[in-house]
Amino acid sequence: MKQVIVVDESLRLPPGKFAAQAAHAAIAAFLRAPERARQAWLAEGMPKVVVACGSEAELLEIHARAEAAGLPCELIRDAGRTVLPEGTATCVGIGPADDAAVDAITGTLKLAR
Repeated sequence: MKQVIVVDESLRLPPGKFAAQAAHAAIAAFLRAPERARQAWLAEGMPKVVVACGSEAELLEIHARAEAAGLPCELIRDAGRTVLPEGTATCVGIGPADDAAVDAITGTLKLAR
């Protein structure tokens, strides 16, 4: 069991904004997961990885693939109160779910910086 957060690195988010958006994605995806998956993930220590993609188009494609695979996922769009325009897609949370299922969608992405 693991969770992966995919962040659009083309946005060049300031560190605080990056952390807030990743946290939104982690919680939102967690809430979409079945109770059994949530409990297993919590028992395993909540493993998660934050990776990067290079564009909004790539982020939307990753989200679509995760949804099509039946994985718990959530696309995060910014509220527009600080550094981004309202509705900007910033990241996607995927899982908690089986490692292999998540890796099939995100396994080729590099770690976020």
